[in-house]
Amino acid sequence: MAPRASWKGYLKLSLVSCPVAMFPATTASERISFNTLNRDTGNRLKQLMVDSVTEDVVEREDRVRGYEFAKGNYVTVEDEDLDKVQLESSHTIDITEFVPESEIDTVFLDGTHYLAPDDKVGEEAFAVIREAMKKKKVVGLGKLILNRRERIVALSPRGKGILMTNVHYKYEVREDDAYFDDIGDVKISEEMLDLAEHIIDKKKGKFDPERFEDRYENALIEMLRAKQQGVEITAPKQERPSNVVNLMDALRRSIESEKGAKAGKDEPARRPAEKSKAHTAKGAAAKTTKKSVAQKPARKRASG
Repeated sequence: MAPRASWKGYLKLSLVSCPVAMFPATTASERISFNTLNRDTGNRLKQLMVDSVTEDVVEREDRVRGYEFAKGNYVTVEDEDLDKVQLESSHTIDITEFVPESEIDTVFLDGTHYLAPDDKVGEEAFAVIREAMKKKKVVGLGKLILNRRERIVALSPRGKGILMTNVHYKYEVREDDAYFDDIGDVKISEEMLDLAEHIIDKKKGKFDPERFEDRYENALIEMLRAKQQGVEITAPKQERPSNVVNLMDALRRSIESEKGAKAGKDEPARRPAEKSKAHTAKGAAAKTTKKSVAQKPARKRASG
């Protein structure tokens, strides 16, 4: 079942528009989460807002926004003040221009949502906009007002729908000069570059998120299961890569290790009985691991 739409409005291109619904493309709801407890009683704690000087608890109705314009000096901002600067919202994503996808610096992108038609009548207009962008190989840039603020969004075709990605404003992105200017201009020999390129060629693959395992999440699950069962757990040994003393030697050894790994894959097949036995053991181990990871501990118990 698809999640509820987080926003509904219209997608507009010039005089063409259609009703759309927006859905979050990612979720963290499946991650292990923790509550904060009283160590002595085991009861869950509540967060309270406390006056920094009097240390009195301040109730919600007595709280107000404040902007610090000088050290320790604030100007208060009420809801009515924010209403006066609120932009007029037409609940419309207005596509203002189209740019090649390669021209968008990825550092400006953050947060993704799915856009889908909100009714059958608007499907044709939605499909026209989507297919035109796909054919021209461009990304649409549009404006959207969410939570009082105007946001810039990038729209790109994705299957039968459209992927909407938030675009940061220029002032929100840090310049990289402060971080990269002190990196020296290193002269690299052709031989070392060739060796590095050779390693890259050997490790080339296709992006497949199915291959990525959240090892920390799985370790959390196993740790919580062990604590529920009263089993003692030990921390794994932390291994750090050694400092590279001779870069050329390290590159050559990297290639040799790759060759050794490939030779291991190409070794002669085991005898039928031996191969069958090993395959059965491997399959049983894989099933056990997958089953233990899939059975997460109960959320309430995990949280408390």
